[in-house]
Amino acid sequence: MILSMLATVSLACWLSVLLAPWRAWLYRERLQADPDAPPGSDDFTVLVPARNEAALIGETLRALAAAAPRAKVIVIDDQSDDGTADAARASGPSRLEVLQGTPPPQGWTGKLWALQQGLERVDTPRVLLLDADIRIAPGLPQALQRKAGESHALVSACAEPCWDGFAARWLLPAFVYFFKLLYPFALANRAGSRVAAAAGGVILVDRAALVAAGGFGAWRDAIIDDCALAAHVKRAGHRCWIGMTRDAVSLRREDLGDIARMVARSAFVQLRESVLLTSAASVLLVLVFWVPVLALAAGPDRITRLPGLLACLAMLVGYLPTLSYYRRNPLAALLLPLTATFFLVTTLYSSWRGVAGTRSVWKGRRYLRGSA
Repeated sequence: MILSMLATVSLACWLSVLLAPWRAWLYRERLQADPDAPPGSDDFTVLVPARNEAALIGETLRALAAAAPRAKVIVIDDQSDDGTADAARASGPSRLEVLQGTPPPQGWTGKLWALQQGLERVDTPRVLLLDADIRIAPGLPQALQRKAGESHALVSACAEPCWDGFAARWLLPAFVYFFKLLYPFALANRAGSRVAAAAGGVILVDRAALVAAGGFGAWRDAIIDDCALAAHVKRAGHRCWIGMTRDAVSLRREDLGDIARMVARSAFVQLRESVLLTSAASVLLVLVFWVPVLALAAGPDRITRLPGLLACLAMLVGYLPTLSYYRRNPLAALLLPLTATFFLVTTLYSSWRGVAGTRSVWKGRRYLRGSA
């Protein structure tokens, strides 16, 4: 009887996901490059924060030079010790400046301090924030500018992950799927909605709106810095837009440990560093991903197995558009309960570390609770 009730609640949860007006599980918000478009204006400066990115930044900058040959590019070398600055200088963009970053002051995360140093040297109307491991295609800057011209102060494109390795092919589609469920793009793109989201790899933002929002110093200690940026810009009364693109691709190969560290970096912060919210989220994950499977496989009667079956089908239906968009094997949807378990374990680890006093660890830096 209890299992039947839980399966019914799980089914209700999945139906709410599928039937919600914003349809977070679909991929309607897309940004596509036009490689035949004429070169766009050079009214933006590209800021590339880079910490120990010598292996990847050269390819990133070469692709950027081909996509935006007239744009000024500022690489902020964030205390690297692997020759990142030399690799950047050797990459060849004609309007490249490599800025030697200083150590982040108390209360700043490294990336935001690097971006703030770069922002102080920007005099163009717009700023393109580009991660050092993102390769963009010709025509994407024009698409970003075109979308910004539709009265959007911030335009963000969610880059396609690098698919090298089993762990990436298994976990990264689900990472994007869960992100879209947490931050429904349709709501984030709605002017009157309080939901704000951005994907930090590729963000074109109006400089005046950014400065008016307080610059990066207004959220200097943010771990989820891209969504914090969107929230501040939107709170200031501006419109934001986020969508998917296949014309920006991550160059970074992620193994199982890399993905675990990426999730652990921000999971507890996403849950507002609350043990109560973490516990509730853990219970919810078990309810929606494992109760249907248990009800279908071990239910003693049809009253239990039927809602379990329907919940399992709804779970698969919700995830299949993600696999289709990324051209992944649709049978991977059958692994979604195991995938959710991986993210649950890494979230619990993030929470344990947060309770012990560490908000986040990234790029060799440890951010402690109460240090901001």
